[in-house]
Amino acid sequence: MTSSKRTRMEGRFRLRTILLIVNITVLLLPLFGLVFFRLYESELVRQTEMELISQAAVISTLYKQTIASELDNTDTYGREVPLENRHKIDEYYTPVSPVIRLSETRILPPRPDGVLVEQTTDFPVSEVQAQLSSFIKDVRKTTLSGIKILDYNGIVVAGSEVGRDFSKLAEISRAMSGQYHAVLRERISDEPPPALASISRGTNIRLFIAFPIIENDRIWGVVYISRTPQNILKHLYEVKESVFVAFIFILALTLLIAAFTSYTISKPIYRLISQIKSFAKGNEEVMVPLQDPVIKEIELLSKSFTQMANSLQERTGYIRDFATHVSHEFKTPLTSIQGAAELLEEHGHTMSAEEKNKFFRNITDNCQRLKILVGRLLELARADNLEATLETTSFNDILEKLVPYYNDLGLDFTLNKPENGCIIMSKDYLETIFANLFENSLQHGASKVSISAMEKESMLWVRVQDNGHGVSAKNRDKIFMPFFTTRRDQGGTGIGLGIIKSLLQAHQGNIKLLNSDEGACFELVLPLQSSLRRS
Repeated sequence: MTSSKRTRMEGRFRLRTILLIVNITVLLLPLFGLVFFRLYESELVRQTEMELISQAAVISTLYKQTIASELDNTDTYGREVPLENRHKIDEYYTPVSPVIRLSETRILPPRPDGVLVEQTTDFPVSEVQAQLSSFIKDVRKTTLSGIKILDYNGIVVAGSEVGRDFSKLAEISRAMSGQYHAVLRERISDEPPPALASISRGTNIRLFIAFPIIENDRIWGVVYISRTPQNILKHLYEVKESVFVAFIFILALTLLIAAFTSYTISKPIYRLISQIKSFAKGNEEVMVPLQDPVIKEIELLSKSFTQMANSLQERTGYIRDFATHVSHEFKTPLTSIQGAAELLEEHGHTMSAEEKNKFFRNITDNCQRLKILVGRLLELARADNLEATLETTSFNDILEKLVPYYNDLGLDFTLNKPENGCIIMSKDYLETIFANLFENSLQHGASKVSISAMEKESMLWVRVQDNGHGVSAKNRDKIFMPFFTTRRDQGGTGIGLGIIKSLLQAHQGNIKLLNSDEGACFELVLPLQSSLRRS
């Protein structure tokens, strides 16, 4: 694999990554919607609080003007603000910021009723009510707010529930010490909640703010205002155009995710299925790796199918050629046997004993050739379908067994043995490989064989050189083809080298013919036991 192809493969997405992205997106979309819902609802509450603060600031100013017009001396009116609660940015600005966070603020029980007490303020309540009641009433018509003005003792002097003491309420108590405060309280409604109210935290609440009325660092009273925040469901209906745009956006995002999934997963798979169907119909050229698949697993799957298709083509061609060669190899001796048998049947009574014996020998020889051929075919079939095992054999032990035997047949050996040479192959297979090589040397007139071995990269590289007739240039590319032989008239089957190659390939090894000035030189690559340990 080239570096550019490896880089492209490393840049592919994994299928589990795509599925993870899609699943997380599907999971987060409703969560994002819920978070948006909560944030939007909280923002509505904060907006309501800001409006109430604005109303309270106006009412506070009006109240201070009313008090100042009714009293001759305001320097000692009210109570002094504690030093720790005096928060001024400068001489002119005293901003008040919202304090309610819907997700963090605890919702209190409904507001309790105030305690009715006798009026103890040092200015006429009736005057304040006369001047402020109509103003508060008009404000309530517009804002729908509940408005009360309390004096510095926490007693209502204007608005609803005049004369009642609310100084025990937490928000009023904080405001009477000079601090702005706001709380959320449960709202009891006679109307049934809407169907989707369960997803809203702000459906049945009411916001109360206590705004201190401060003049010259003295507390003159408290503006106590309450209002139900705008319901988010009603608000969403009011801004339905924006909601529709958001819905279109979510729909577009969903379609985009579906298109992305289809582009990265479905489309390449359908292309691969189409290729396989075409290949099954006989279009062998269609099976090529998919071009630029996005997902790594699909790229590997496509390459695996292409390799499988190529292997099937090679195997089909091999079986076709093998069948052709086998039929040809069997046809010659069978034809000879048939001819001899027919002649004996038709003319045997007129033949001499010598002539009869000649035809009988012909039949016997061809039967023996068929027997040898069948045996070699069985060996080749076993070699082609061999499943390698982890059995190991000493290379030197095999040579020590074979060399004396072939010395007796006329071969002299020059050996350069490896120090270890423990091969991952059964004894029978390793012996078959070198026995076939030595037989091949004898059949081609060799009298000397040189064997040299070298360990390299966890493999044993073996060279077998003989001084026989060698291999002609025109036959060099054919010698490993099944049934190719130049000694067919001498009983050669042309299967021996094919068996060697199949046995070696089954064990991750190989054999090739090297150039040689004399005889034939074969190079074999055998797996060493050290490669098994490393893997």
